[in-house]
Amino acid sequence: MSDKLFDILNKIFVSLIVIIIVYPLVFVVSASISDPAAVSTGKMWLWPVDITIAGFKMVFNNDDIWMGYKNTIIYTVVGIVVHLFLLLPCAYTLSRPNIKFKKTILWFILFTMLFNGGMIPTYLVVKNLGMLDTMWAIVVPGALGAWSVLVAQAFFRQNVPNELVEAGKIDGASDYYIFWKIALPLSIPIIAVMALFHGVGLWNQYFSALIYLSDRSLYPLQLILREILVLNEMSTGEGAQQIVGSAGSFADQVKIAAQIKYAVMIVSTLPLIMVYPFIQRFFVQGVLIGSVKE
Repeated sequence: MSDKLFDILNKIFVSLIVIIIVYPLVFVVSASISDPAAVSTGKMWLWPVDITIAGFKMVFNNDDIWMGYKNTIIYTVVGIVVHLFLLLPCAYTLSRPNIKFKKTILWFILFTMLFNGGMIPTYLVVKNLGMLDTMWAIVVPGALGAWSVLVAQAFFRQNVPNELVEAGKIDGASDYYIFWKIALPLSIPIIAVMALFHGVGLWNQYFSALIYLSDRSLYPLQLILREILVLNEMSTGEGAQQIVGSAGSFADQVKIAAQIKYAVMIVSTLPLIMVYPFIQRFFVQGVLIGSVKE
């Protein structure tokens, strides 16, 4: 009896969690294709009402949206490549048991998780390196994080045992050959997970762009989205006039702006939603083996 009661309560609890997570997603999708008046008056609370794609038409006709998309894709792809280029050799090296001063190096890496230089010193470093108003101001700071190194080196330590490395050396393989031909093919799960985590961070990045970029042509998509959602640029700013300027009266512009906000949310998150299913099978293995199992 107690087991049945536990199963019932567990199902109820899980169902509530699913509803809490799914409802906002369904609402945003429905609001993006519903009549703005129905959304603002509360007639649309779950499913679409008076379906219209006017918001998406205006979004895709806006040059700023496409510019932000292009910049964000470039920042994300380049950032992932740089991240993996730095992360994988570093993590593999630290996973080997015969590395001198290994514990000291790991301690210094861990120290950066507890303390950092702060926003102003970081800004001064970026400025003095000449990276302001360039792609590298978004890509380089944070290109390698302590958490990623610790997780990846744990994965390498468990999935590329030292006995396998020694066997390769007996057969005449160099350290570079073992890394590229043995270690990396065995580490696809952690590569996929680290690429996903870092890519999502870059895709959603707006604060670094806000403080490092003043050239509007370099703005990522999330900064354009910030203008729309936070600064109410839909009704007053340069980017807003390109989208809603032809919507008629000010009241009509406000209604269209509300619909466009939801449409932009869909447009900005859709690529991540499309990519995740392809690497989902690596996700659990990469995270659990690399960070939990010892």
